[in-house]
Amino acid sequence: MTATLQSSPLGASRTRAPSRIIIEGVTPQIDAGRFPIKRSVGESVVVGADVFAEGHDILRVQLRFRFEGESWAERPMTALGNDRWEARFDVDRLGRYEYTIEAWVDRFSTWRDEISKKSAAGQDIGSELLEGAELIRKAAERAEGHATQWLSDRAEAIRSPGDQVPRTALALDPQLAELMERYDDRVGGTSIEKVLGVVVDPPLARFGAWYEMFPRSASQEPGRHGTFRDVEARLPYIASMGFDVLYLPPIHPIGHSFRKGPNNTLTAGPDDPGSPWAIGSQEGGHMSIHPELGTIGDFDRLVAAADARGIKIALDIAFQCSPDHPYVREHPEWFRHRPDGTIKYAENPPKKYQDIYPLEFDGPDWQGLWEELRDVFLFWVDHGVTVFRVDNPHTKPFRFWDWCIAEVKERCPEAIFLSEAFTRPKMMKRLAKGGFTQSYTYFTWRNTKDDLTEYLTELTTTECREYMRPNFFANTPDILHEYLQTGGPAAFKTRLILAATLTSAYGIYGPPFEQCIGTPLRPGSEEYLDTEKFQIRHWNLNAPGNLSELIGSVNRIRKEHVALQSDWNLRFHSVDNEKLLAYSKATPDRSDVILVVVNLDPYNTQSGWIGLSLDELGVFDGDTLMVHDLLTDARYQWRGTHNFVMLDPHRIPAHVFHVTR
Repeated sequence: MTATLQSSPLGASRTRAPSRIIIEGVTPQIDAGRFPIKRSVGESVVVGADVFAEGHDILRVQLRFRFEGESWAERPMTALGNDRWEARFDVDRLGRYEYTIEAWVDRFSTWRDEISKKSAAGQDIGSELLEGAELIRKAAERAEGHATQWLSDRAEAIRSPGDQVPRTALALDPQLAELMERYDDRVGGTSIEKVLGVVVDPPLARFGAWYEMFPRSASQEPGRHGTFRDVEARLPYIASMGFDVLYLPPIHPIGHSFRKGPNNTLTAGPDDPGSPWAIGSQEGGHMSIHPELGTIGDFDRLVAAADARGIKIALDIAFQCSPDHPYVREHPEWFRHRPDGTIKYAENPPKKYQDIYPLEFDGPDWQGLWEELRDVFLFWVDHGVTVFRVDNPHTKPFRFWDWCIAEVKERCPEAIFLSEAFTRPKMMKRLAKGGFTQSYTYFTWRNTKDDLTEYLTELTTTECREYMRPNFFANTPDILHEYLQTGGPAAFKTRLILAATLTSAYGIYGPPFEQCIGTPLRPGSEEYLDTEKFQIRHWNLNAPGNLSELIGSVNRIRKEHVALQSDWNLRFHSVDNEKLLAYSKATPDRSDVILVVVNLDPYNTQSGWIGLSLDELGVFDGDTLMVHDLLTDARYQWRGTHNFVMLDPHRIPAHVFHVTR
């Protein structure tokens, strides 16, 4: 049986035919608009789409955008060729923006183009002038103010019989075209099915240097538990290195049951402090302060003192509990129970974590639990914390994070969430799509030229850059890579410079990093020997070989050069030595160009010829380049595409060149 329009999906109730216009290939969008893209304040959103219709009619395509809840603004999209259209808008406020695309047949421009061609060919256009007059008359009905009469008069003049030459001149008048564009008829147009979203974060979400330290190891007196006042006393040291974020592992009371001893031993001594991630005791839980660190007043004072130095305090949020956490007594329904009634502790077979109880996110009181955990974030927001590093988010439901982060950001748009999820790629990306502002990455395990090039190309040129901001931590309390274990100070310098210049957000765990501590718990392990996770350490900040001066120089360079404050402008250059990596970053107008060359071999001097992509540097073949090494203050003159470098890792393993003509 032949289908009829009435029985088709078009339906008999339609009053207009479907739009003739096709809009597809819209960028950027994530999973067909299910998730918003990310930007920071001051950035732009470049929107593109393929827009076309059958035949030769002229189309008009508009980008529509707004801050959520406000009136729409419009911007015409530019035809790039091959039916591709593009426009951009800027985001200058924290919160959420929306954008969409609308397209319609521009009947007046189509008509105007037709009579222009026919008139130029000497053809009679009497009938066409009558058609145009009718278009103009209808526009007059849509117009406002003086334009109504002006358009009515123009329609009548074009419709009047007589010489076609002056009537054609009136029809092709640019002022008429301008008014017709203003009051165009969008009937028969279309727009994309789903309004797309943008989450706009503070600039710190895009660009910043993080420093991690354990407050309990901040005491200047060996053997004494550190306090927030000790951390406050260390702020000048951290500020001198140019860090923007001071990240503290959990600061809450620590459980006593099944407390771990030094180096994760199962038996703790009476004075062993335990793991800060075993959260909760009789002194309180996730909204409490470990009593030996100080009071909530001391914490507030630390936040204010850090803020006065331009440093944000970041807190580690780990949603897990020690057996002594108040939640265990007050809300046993928030935990998974074994058949014998005991609560199931955390395991990652064959590893067992008897000192930690995981939460049951889909238990009978899941809603009460979710709201409580949201309120943990909001509690610390009320105490001036807007930056959070979230421990193991991939072990909690994705939809919890979708909801929780949206709830927090609705009340605190400047909140930043760093996802500590060293897990499978799709899981890491889904967490980022769901709202995490930044993500830990596989940088630690990317140490060769090919690995780094491939990974950075993925992060900075594929769709994931629209929602996943990498934060390159060079080390963490959990991860001491073999490269740092065996490479000595040269390896630490190399990884510092790579992390700080490949991406605009990076971090280190100190003081072990700047003191080049590379001793593992055992051969083949990535755990530190005598890790601060289970014991208090005393650090001599003036120890020989401290890299604090180099770190300060690198962070100063990052702040002085805008080119290093973005990820999307990363470009790699060829080098005829697999141990040398060369890459550049430049501002769009090429007013600031940085070229970095790194020796990836921490043991040996390496040399080679760099093949520069001159267009990426904004220069031409034959130009003489002045390359100023910002680390050593050395200056060189280069010419042409190929130039020679030699780097001794035991002196400085990299050049960070500022390039000018």
